[in-house]
Amino acid sequence: MAQSNSPKNNSRRKFIKTAGLAGAAFTIVPRHVLGSGFVAPSDTLYIGGIGAGGKGYSDLVEPSKSKFVKVVSLCDVDDRNSKRARNTFKGASYYHDYREMLEKEKNLDAVTVSTPDHMHGIQALAAMQMGKHVYVQKPLTHDIYEARQLTEAAHKYKVVTQMGNQGASGGGVRKMQEWYKAGLIGEVTEVWCWTDRPVWPQGIPWPANKAQVPDELNWDLWLGTAPKKDYVDNLVPFNWRGWWDYGTGALGDMACHIIEPAFKTLELGYPTGVECSVSSTYTAPWQRTYSPESCPTSSHVILNFPARGEQPALKLHWMDGGIRPARPDEVGANEVMGDGGNGVIMKGSKGVMMCGTYGINPRLYPASVDEQSKSVSESIPRVPEGHYVQWANACRAGYKQNECSSDFDIAGPLTESILMGNLALRSHDIRKKKGKNFKYPGRNIKLLWDGDNMKITNFDEANQYVKREYRTGW
Repeated sequence: MAQSNSPKNNSRRKFIKTAGLAGAAFTIVPRHVLGSGFVAPSDTLYIGGIGAGGKGYSDLVEPSKSKFVKVVSLCDVDDRNSKRARNTFKGASYYHDYREMLEKEKNLDAVTVSTPDHMHGIQALAAMQMGKHVYVQKPLTHDIYEARQLTEAAHKYKVVTQMGNQGASGGGVRKMQEWYKAGLIGEVTEVWCWTDRPVWPQGIPWPANKAQVPDELNWDLWLGTAPKKDYVDNLVPFNWRGWWDYGTGALGDMACHIIEPAFKTLELGYPTGVECSVSSTYTAPWQRTYSPESCPTSSHVILNFPARGEQPALKLHWMDGGIRPARPDEVGANEVMGDGGNGVIMKGSKGVMMCGTYGINPRLYPASVDEQSKSVSESIPRVPEGHYVQWANACRAGYKQNECSSDFDIAGPLTESILMGNLALRSHDIRKKKGKNFKYPGRNIKLLWDGDNMKITNFDEANQYVKREYRTGW
C-alpha cells in the first residue's frame, strides 16, 4: 500500500475535513453509516495498465471486479487496441509511453503489464523500482536474465508480484499436488507436456516489403527494446509471437500454463540440461528454408531436472506444433488426451496423472489408483476469489502478508526453465565455418546448464541468448 503521505491518504483526509471530522484522531463514524458499498479512499488499490488492449483489457477488468480496486490510468502504444479500455474505464488518464505514466501518476499502487514479451522485463522492473506492485503476463520475460532480475527485484523493492498464468490459482493444480504427496502415482521420472500452438505464422522469413505505419500506432514505442526495423503488415497486434525479436513462440505462449502443474506438483527447480529437435521446411530437394528470425513451426524439447531430496531425477518433454506424446498404456484408446489440443502427463512408478491446460480436469490412471484418490482430503487452501483478485488482495495487505499463487519466487524459476527450451531452439541452427563445410554444432548436442550462474557450460555460443542487447536508448 502507499505511504501515509500518498495522494490516496490525502484524499481520505480531504474527505474527513469535508465531512466535518478534521479534528478527529480516529474514525468516529461507523462504516455502515456511509453505506454498505462504501470503500474509504485509504482502502482502495489504484491500478494502472501498461498495455490496455487485447489481454491487457481483461487484465484490468478482472481485478477491478473487487470493490477495493480502481483503474485510474491506461497506457498503450496503439489507440485502436486501447479504445475499449478507454471506454470502459472512463476518467482514467491515458498515455502512450509507460515511462511517462509511471512518472506522472504518483498515486498508483500497482500496475498490470500486458505487452509483447520483449517489453515485459523492462516495464515491470521500472514499476517495481518505483515501489509498485506488479501483475505481469506470461511469460514473465523474454530472456532468462530478465526473469532472474525480476525475481530478485521483488525482494529488493518489497512489492507483491503475480504472473498471468491464472491456472496456478485453480483447484486442479492443488488437487494434483495432494494426490502426488499422498504417493498415489509413486516416483515420477517422465513428464510430457504438449500444445497445438502456434496458431500464428512462424518458421518463415521476415517480410521483404515494408508497409505504412497506421496513424494510431506509435511504432517506435512498440519496438521499444527490440532492434530498429521497418513496420510490416500483419505483425501487430498478435503475430509478433512467432518472431524472436518480440515473442517467445509456442513455449512462451503456453508453457507457463501447461508446464506449471508439473513444475509445482513435482517441486522442480532449475534444469541441468536441455536438447531439442525441430521441424524443417524444404522449398526444393535438399534445400532447407532457414529463418533464424522466426521460431520453428514445431519442436520437441527435453529438459533434464535433477533429483530433489527423495524425488528422482526426471525428463520433461515439451512438444508443440501439433506433436503429441504416445498414449500411456493405462489410458484408454478412446479417451481424450489432456484437453485435446494441450495437456500434461506425469508418469509415475504406480500410475499416471493427466490434465489439460491450466491444470483443468485432472485425472488418475489406472482405475485402481483413481479409486484411492477418494480417500485423499484437501490439504492445500483453494483460491475462491481467483488469480486476479488474489493478487489485488495481496497488494492491499502488503509485501509477503498474503500468498500469491504465481509470485516471482515461483514464476521466475518456471519462466527460466521454459526459456531454456528456447535457448536450445535458437542454438539449434548456430552455424560455424569449419574448413569448406558448414557445421551445425547445436543440432546434435545437449546443452548443459549452470542455473546459479545462468550459463551454458559446454557451448558458449548459446549464451548469447541468455541476455539480449537492448536497442540504444532503452
